Amino acid sequence: MKHWIFFWTLLLSFAHNATSQIPQLSEKSQISVLTCATGDNLLTAFGHSSFRVQDSTLGIDVVYNYGTYDFNRPNFILNFVKGRLIYSLSRSGFDRFLFSYELERRWVKEQILDLNLEEKNKLFQFLENNYLPQNRDYLYDPLLNNCSTIIGDILKQEFGDEIVFDGSHLTKQYSFRQLVRQNLDDNSWSSFGINVAFGSVVDRKATVKEHMFLPYYAMEQLNNTTKNGKPLVLRQRTILDYDQTKVNGFFPLSPLFWFILLFLFTVTITFLDHKHGSRSKWLDFSLFLVTGLIGLVLFLIWFAANHTSTPNNFNLLWALPFNFVIAFIYLFSSKLPDWFSKYLRFALGLLGLVLLVWAFNLQQFSPLLILLLLTLGIRYVFLLKFAKV
Repeated sequence: MKHWIFFWTLLLSFAHNATSQIPQLSEKSQISVLTCATGDNLLTAFGHSSFRVQDSTLGIDVVYNYGTYDFNRPNFILNFVKGRLIYSLSRSGFDRFLFSYELERRWVKEQILDLNLEEKNKLFQFLENNYLPQNRDYLYDPLLNNCSTIIGDILKQEFGDEIVFDGSHLTKQYSFRQLVRQNLDDNSWSSFGINVAFGSVVDRKATVKEHMFLPYYAMEQLNNTTKNGKPLVLRQRTILDYDQTKVNGFFPLSPLFWFILLFLFTVTITFLDHKHGSRSKWLDFSLFLVTGLIGLVLFLIWFAANHTSTPNNFNLLWALPFNFVIAFIYLFSSKLPDWFSKYLRFALGLLGLVLLVWAFNLQQFSPLLILLLLTLGIRYVFLLKFAKV
């Protein structure tokens, strides 16, 4: 009971007095890294990493969590779109931290670090100083600066060249896109959306340390990291033991189902239009409008935002921003403009260029994109022939 009272007194004193003296850890203290299992939604699909500091003598058992964000922060959505999303370091009691993972039945594993007392106090003081209101916020990047990458960054910052990340355990070094796909179902809207938003910059191979943006890879990397030539991890244990979450999607809600329907629907309408010498303006308007809107978004997050993962996006070859304007010109024109056939040839040529970019591995695309390319290609060819009549 005394330890519990001391613990909360400690937290309150830290919260209300940023200049208060940080206590010195005892010989019974230990610092560890917690790795938490993936969940069943996009926010939890990649798992989580945190630091834990324990000291039974002082009654301390605290988790330092760099994965905290606040939806109520001003301009949260705008900052997300602009790539200026702010995350924060939060601190909570271990039991409180663990409770949410128990509710969600997600496993939690702990790697106790092999540090001497001086090193523990050094790392503890860093975490406490980093938790000060003026220090706790940081600019989040899903691939380069998140709750998992920060684990390696802090260890390297605090212990310098003593820390060596050995990559010999990796049977293959993956690209960022490949690493993200490992945690997502290809036939999901989240996977498709992320693949469309990502530019070719994420198709380079990630370095050994860069693999650590995923908590599972960070956990495995720590097991293959040395400090002064000795293993950094003293021992690993399982705190919560649950089966890995399996997400079973409902096919009628999946993008593949809807893209197949769109393709078959477009083929049917195109056949009927060809047979009757007509054109379904509402279908063409929809295709031009949607692809144009997607293209405008991709253009903005490339050129008008600070995302590191969206530049050089060849999805703009099929999601043409010009299509947004073309959609309304097409809708309100009783006769197709003379230049329209040239634009269609241009759009068809870019669809072919997408396949070349894909084949030469300049950028990887979602496999589902094939159906969209076929849908657009069929309709563009029909409109090109119709424009000649």
